[in-house]
Amino acid sequence: MPLDIDRLRQFALHRQFPAPTTLGRAMARLGFVQADPIRAPARAQDLTLRHRVKGYRVGDLERRYARLSIEEDFFVNYGFVTRDLHALLHPRLPRARWSAAERKRAEKILEFVQKRGVVHPRDVDAQFAHGKALNWFGGQSNVTTQLLDAMHYRGLVRVARREGGTRLYSARVQGPAPEDAAAAMDTLVDVIVAKYAPLTGSMLGGLVQRLRHGAPQWTNARLAAVVRAKARLAHAKVDGLDWFWPVGESVPIRRRIPRDVVRLLAPFDPFVWDRTRFELFNGWAYRFEAYTPAPKRIRGYYALPLAWRDRVIGWANVSVRDGLLVPELGFVAGQAPNGAAFRNALDAELARFTEFLGL
Repeated sequence: MPLDIDRLRQFALHRQFPAPTTLGRAMARLGFVQADPIRAPARAQDLTLRHRVKGYRVGDLERRYARLSIEEDFFVNYGFVTRDLHALLHPRLPRARWSAAERKRAEKILEFVQKRGVVHPRDVDAQFAHGKALNWFGGQSNVTTQLLDAMHYRGLVRVARREGGTRLYSARVQGPAPEDAAAAMDTLVDVIVAKYAPLTGSMLGGLVQRLRHGAPQWTNARLAAVVRAKARLAHAKVDGLDWFWPVGESVPIRRRIPRDVVRLLAPFDPFVWDRTRFELFNGWAYRFEAYTPAPKRIRGYYALPLAWRDRVIGWANVSVRDGLLVPELGFVAGQAPNGAAFRNALDAELARFTEFLGL
């Protein structure tokens, strides 16, 4: 049977939603989970992990962070990475260099962190009181907080844990740089492919381009890494587009009979992350509208893609009122699918979501 977009979509769904496992194993399988601070009604990292971790509850990642073999860091976006992946990203060489004054301040802060063990940004600010400065959001924040962020990015400190959403830092032990930059880049690309596949050629290239955040020291090695990846990965051409996935995996020969399952997905879930592929898979355009002015929103502030069987058919804006889950649903077709199968599957997903939130 010729390979088509329906089989590619089912392939993506099957490999990106395996049987739920433990949090540690899910993180190892994913390699990276994108984080986002918006809680509507839960953060993106929790919404992503709830489908992949058995019995997951909102906040489990933050509560168990210190006991897991993971780090907060940049990869293709900011989020949580495995320690093995974290080691490949450092020592990181930022494009913007510190001034002599900034370097001296960072050295003093690092000495303070090393003595204290774990520090809260307010403790650092109380010790040094460097005042405030313009941040990249356009507002004002403490200079010491900005320096801690820059030190974290450079790998001088690590996030030890969070308290009330605030990052607490400890000193990071610097490891050696990978000896083979090309091999390291290939490993980073393999993590991307394993998480997001099947990918179009443009999606693959775009994600590797995003490694300018996680591995700016290898800026000049990205293009060659994409060329090598396209040569060695499993691939096929469908409707004029080249698609890629990990070596050793294969697209099922026949279309699967999809299960009667509803899933409310995070806006940054691997299955929906690339908006172009989303439209190819589902036949309509999804946009994340949290930063869109309210009058211009089409589907809502934090609309969660609603998947039914093997296709995303709508969205849900979910809130909590008086301790109860309140979903507001929308459908591309204008109405929900008919029949008891969808209604039962939706009720089951809302019950799982209620339990996930601890309501």
